Amino acid sequence: MALLEVSGLEVRYGGIHAVRGVSLSGEEGQVVALIGAHGAGTTTTLRAISGLVRPSKGTVRFAGKDITSMAPHQIVALGLSHAPEGRGIFANLTVDENLQLGRYLRTDNAAVHKDREHALSLFPRLRERLQQNAGTLSGGEPQMLAIARALVARPRLLLLDEPSLGLAPQIVQLIFKIVKTIASEGTTILLVEQNAHMALSVAHTGHVLEVGTLVHSGPAKQLAADDAIRKAYLGVH
Repeated sequence: MALLEVSGLEVRYGGIHAVRGVSLSGEEGQVVALIGAHGAGTTTTLRAISGLVRPSKGTVRFAGKDITSMAPHQIVALGLSHAPEGRGIFANLTVDENLQLGRYLRTDNAAVHKDREHALSLFPRLRERLQQNAGTLSGGEPQMLAIARALVARPRLLLLDEPSLGLAPQIVQLIFKIVKTIASEGTTILLVEQNAHMALSVAHTGHVLEVGTLVHSGPAKQLAADDAIRKAYLGVH
């Protein structure tokens, strides 16, 4: 059974039909890439899965449980974390305080400490900045903090929205290397990313969204080799 099963998902904002009948799934430890141009509905799809917007149709099942109508905090408690587009960190709190927010539903202190240490081992630059205000971070550090905070919740499923947005190529390479590591340790990742080449290079399966509709789905390597997708999304002509 897939850890995540999305079936016929539809989202409307007033008269705007943002997501139209999206269906996808993800197995334990898989990276699933969802790629599309800005405004294609990728971010809305993630927000519907994590409960931040209410679908008008369709179902979302997580670990066999229907979570379509659940509140976000209930979904987090089941083991789903969302690192949103724009990072979503608290600039006036320290790096350490931001990390602490990742554990707000957890009471297993020893395990929380272990998960926090593991997150910091993935992002050693954050350890050097634990007492800095998050608003003073630069380069890829805010993105590192957003991912690390999500990991402190010990998710079974991690939703990552545009982790490479605005980052230098060297930092992008580092972020995607860590994405592969997280998945290899058993966490399923649903990755929304405009850098289609990088997304498909780390993903097991991929989906292409255009104007709210899935137009291509399949193994990531197969999508990366598809001439139409290479021309439209990978900059290959």
